[in-house]
Amino acid sequence: MKMRSPDGQAWRVRRRWLPWRPRLRDPGTYPDPIGMDLGSDLVVAIVLFVVLLVVLPLVFVALISGVELLLLLLLLPIALLGRIAFGRQWTVEVRRGRRLHHEELAGDWRHSGLRIRTIAGEIVRGELPPTT
Repeated sequence: MKMRSPDGQAWRVRRRWLPWRPRLRDPGTYPDPIGMDLGSDLVVAIVLFVVLLVVLPLVFVALISGVELLLLLLLLPIALLGRIAFGRQWTVEVRRGRRLHHEELAGDWRHSGLRIRTIAGEIVRGELPPTT
C-alpha cells in the first residue's frame, strides 16, 4: 500500500513475501574503453586482454545472479505454501522511499492486512512508526 505523509514523503507498507530480506548488490562502475586509438596489434591485444578481465567477471556475476533468481522463483511457492499451511507469521515492512524504515511481525494473513491498513493510516496522520 502506498501513501504520503503530511510532509509529502512517499511511504510504502507491505508484507515481506520471502522469510529473508533480499540483498541489494552494487554492480559498481567500470571505465568505458570506447574511443581508444587501437593503432597496433600489441595495443589491440592488451586492450582485448583488459576488456576480457573486466567482462568475464561481469558475465560470471550475471550468470550467478540469474541462477540465484531462478532458485528464488522456485522457492517462492514453497515458502508461500509453508506460510499459509503452517500459519507462519508475516513480516510487515514500512519503506520510506526505497529504504527500509520499520518492520514487525504481524501474525497471519488477516492480521497482517489489518496491521498494514493501521500503519498506513498512522502515516497519513503523521504518526510515523519507530525506526528499526
